[in-house]
Amino acid sequence: MQGATESMNEFHPSPSTPPLETGLHFMGLRDTPLQLSNLDSLSAAAECLKTVAHPHRLRILQMLLQEDFTVSELAEACELPSAMASEHLRLMQRCGLLNSEKVGRKVYYRVAEPHIKDLLQCIEGRFGVGPVMI
Repeated sequence: MQGATESMNEFHPSPSTPPLETGLHFMGLRDTPLQLSNLDSLSAAAECLKTVAHPHRLRILQMLLQEDFTVSELAEACELPSAMASEHLRLMQRCGLLNSEKVGRKVYYRVAEPHIKDLLQCIEGRFGVGPVMI
């Protein structure tokens, strides 16, 4: 039985399996290698998730997934000064989550990253969502 335990703990890369980006294979008790993102991609994802991880930014994203809004409309809905709402929008634009379009004298914001919808659905499924009159 000791031989079986040793083979379960040994590292056995498969010669036919292409190397992961790091060139390492982690098999553990699995028959196939784990599919992992590279750490640079995960670092970028973590930075964007940190940006989104704020109640006002989540509210802004919820609104922008439904239609385009101006800074003043978003500020009012979040009960924020316009300057603070602008800063939240700037941070999310910097991560590539939002873009804007100037129409006359107004600037309208919209979600640029389609995966934000999936992220918000996950959050809403876990923490709930309900109608709010703004």
